[in-house]
Amino acid sequence: MKDFCIRTAKALTLLCMIGAIGACTPLYRNHGYVPPEEDLQSLVVGVDTRASVDDLIGAPSASGLLSGGDYYYVRSRVREYGAFRPEVIDRQVLAISFNEDETIANIERFNLEDGNIVPLTRRVTDSSVVGNGFLRQMLGNIGNINPGGLFN
Repeated sequence: MKDFCIRTAKALTLLCMIGAIGACTPLYRNHGYVPPEEDLQSLVVGVDTRASVDDLIGAPSASGLLSGGDYYYVRSRVREYGAFRPEVIDRQVLAISFNEDETIANIERFNLEDGNIVPLTRRVTDSSVVGNGFLRQMLGNIGNINPGGLFN
């Protein structure tokens, strides 16, 4: 019985060690799309139009937000490692700008080495209760009650 308990304890310790080592394996997430260089070689600056770009490599996912503007294709690779904050290890941006006549003006590629990480959205909620105590917030709502709404 004693040997069985020792073997069980060793097996459980070994399983815990394997689980701990497996938890330290980095995970990678890929997000977005940038067309390959082979597809971009067939685009000619000053000749191809927005419609030909749409046909050849497709419109970017943000085209609805940027209607009438330039095209931006973004691809990111993020590494998640244990309990640490996720880290962007690769980001590529392909920018296609257009002239007034809808022809391609320029095709540029950017990556992390070319500049700073820029957040595409910023979600900041301005709180109007900062600096107000609980009692002040409760008493401040007294004038906001509509008695006519209570009986409907």
